[in-house]
Amino acid sequence: MAIELACVRTHPKPWGVADLRPWGTFAHAALPIGEISFERSAGSGNDPALLLKLLFTSEPLSIQVHPADAFAQSVGLPLGKAEAWYVLSAQPGAQVGVGLTHSVTPLQVRQAVNEGSIGDLIAWRTVAAGDVVSVPAGTIHAIGAGLVIAEVQQRSDVTYRLFDYDRNRELHVDQALAVADTTQTEVPLPPTPLGEGRTLLASNPHFVFERLELPPHGQWLLEASRETWLFVLDGAASIGPVNAVKGEAVFAEAERVELGVGAYGLTCLIAYTGAGGPLPQLLQRSFEPPAADNSAKPELKKRESFSDVPESTKSIGIM
Repeated sequence: MAIELACVRTHPKPWGVADLRPWGTFAHAALPIGEISFERSAGSGNDPALLLKLLFTSEPLSIQVHPADAFAQSVGLPLGKAEAWYVLSAQPGAQVGVGLTHSVTPLQVRQAVNEGSIGDLIAWRTVAAGDVVSVPAGTIHAIGAGLVIAEVQQRSDVTYRLFDYDRNRELHVDQALAVADTTQTEVPLPPTPLGEGRTLLASNPHFVFERLELPPHGQWLLEASRETWLFVLDGAASIGPVNAVKGEAVFAEAERVELGVGAYGLTCLIAYTGAGGPLPQLLQRSFEPPAADNSAKPELKKRESFSDVPESTKSIGIM
């Protein structure tokens, strides 16, 4: 059984940003920060199966692809990488590319890489805050500039780059073509309501990704028998003994967790492991709250954003 506030790690990237607010405390960082990853505290046991992180882009990321488990394990890696994105903010015209505009052969992809025209094959689309994108393993994809994205993925670092905008980083064309589905075109699927407070964002054999929107002062039971990550988009909540506000993440792996919503309600993302689709009993009302009781959980009203979190609850590292 485990319930803990996730530690925060920052990762410099050439395409990152200097100001992470309101999702982090860094403003005008010495190095551009491209990612925030949420981790369990040191000594917490085995690594989780999932990785939750935020991406901040001032420039386009590389055009890339990730392998599925079978290929990854055939070359000595533990896991492949499927992922899903939730757009937190987007500058006007910001785009992501997922899949191809039409079916091509691997040879045609290689020719496009050699000619520098691989971007013309990508199925680009403009995105806005609240949009969701699923990226199965084997899907050629890219993230454009001007975005802040919450990403849940299998815990794997394996990335094969096809194009990198002259950043002088290694490309992996042979490996990419060995795993890429060059017949694939991305078809966006709308979020699906799942019942009171729940919206399904993405589901695959590795994880389920949902958004929860709960009214103020509610008391709930959260089914967290599987590995579960919760990231607060707005409002505040207590998850078992842990309090979390906007920009914070909680890791839970317990039979059931009491979830109390603060005075401003709660909007959050939640991801949990396991095949078979969404858990039918993920969220259940514990009891109806008093109509105007603002005295419960006063600590949730004092901290309204990540920047108000005491330093003792943060673990910031440059990697």
